[in-house]
Amino acid sequence: MFNKTLLHLVLISMLVAGCQRSDNTKPRVALVMKSLANEFFLTMENGARAHQKAHAADYELLVNGIKDELDVSRQIDLVEQMIAQNVSALVIAPADSKSLVPVCKKAQQAGIIVVNIDNKFDDAVLAASGLKVPFVGPDNRKGARAVAEVLAKRLKAGDQVAIIEGAPNAFNGIQRKAGFEDAMKAAGMKIVASQSGYWETDKANAVVAAMLTEHRSLKAVLCANDSMALGAVAALRAAGKQDQVLVVGYDGISAVRQLLKEGKVLATADQHADQLAVFGIEYALEMLKTKSAPADRDTPVDVLTAP
Repeated sequence: MFNKTLLHLVLISMLVAGCQRSDNTKPRVALVMKSLANEFFLTMENGARAHQKAHAADYELLVNGIKDELDVSRQIDLVEQMIAQNVSALVIAPADSKSLVPVCKKAQQAGIIVVNIDNKFDDAVLAASGLKVPFVGPDNRKGARAVAEVLAKRLKAGDQVAIIEGAPNAFNGIQRKAGFEDAMKAAGMKIVASQSGYWETDKANAVVAAMLTEHRSLKAVLCANDSMALGAVAALRAAGKQDQVLVVGYDGISAVRQLLKEGKVLATADQHADQLAVFGIEYALEMLKTKSAPADRDTPVDVLTAP
């Protein structure tokens, strides 16, 4: 009798303790990013970790990213892992605007808050999936147009320009290309080439090198991210045309900020990488607390030029 009573008391104590732990458990927020080889996402990660450190009592943070920005299947696997770990919220910068929707729907069905940052999910795919995911990020088309308008002031109508696009399956890349086109067409420039550099320095370098050979009167290269702008600058240097062809980028990474100072890049867009994930995390925490319906939120983007 004594043993049964003692066992009963122990079980009750464990149950009460378990309930107390459950009540006091901090939300666990998973941040899933694209390529950590890209300085932009490293800056994003550092900003997120600094925010969590300053709010350690409020939430726990799990950070993941893929090595190759095009490795969509690996990013899907990471989201699956976060679902298995039963995180409270998922803040994701998807490598693909369409392919990540199904696994994010799975996360939402598992009771996980999902917030989309950086690269917006495709609206049509979201609608077809019956999924509502808030996008917290900048207007990429508007930001790219603002950068390109700085370039337009240095050119004259009819000048030949080329666009180095992001990955074709990424909404932010599509929007940046559109923004570049908006400004160049409005200023009367001639877009003689537009080709993807798939966000990567080496690929953009090869694309720009080929463009320089084919279009010898090229006056400017508009790059959909700064990693590709670095590749464009290297291609121009190798061709001896660094003083003849202007370059603009998008992201505001430190390497390009230095090139702005040196006059090798004309302009870029700062979408505040150190805060971009933080904006998403804060919104996810707000949704967890208020149970509010998802709604998109714009974040700032500013044009950077030579000091």
